Amino acid sequence: MSVLLRLLLTMFSRMVGRMPTSAAPLRSQAVLDTAVPPPPLDIWTQRARPTFLYLMYAVILWSLPMGVIAAFSPSVASAMTKGMTDYLARLPEPLYALFAAGYLGYAGLRQWGKVKGTDR
Repeated sequence: MSVLLRLLLTMFSRMVGRMPTSAAPLRSQAVLDTAVPPPPLDIWTQRARPTFLYLMYAVILWSLPMGVIAAFSPSVASAMTKGMTDYLARLPEPLYALFAAGYLGYAGLRQWGKVKGTDR
């Protein structure tokens, strides 16, 4: 065991030994109070981030079958890539702007609420 690790373990054990036992339940209760957030008033708020995360997982995981398709049939993979590129290029620019404004606005308002102290 290294000298630094032994020193850190010794310091930690001394710190733990000095803690009053009466404060331990208060600390554990404080941890539990902050660890479990209250349920949101709007159920969509609870599902919004996981839904977006799962969508991003699907987009990333789609690259695996595309890699296999490209390995066996590059022309099919190229056609699929071209089709997706054409599809995304045909989406109207205001739709991208709406998504960006909504996402950035949500992130900004969340941060503002946390700074103000109204959001957790």
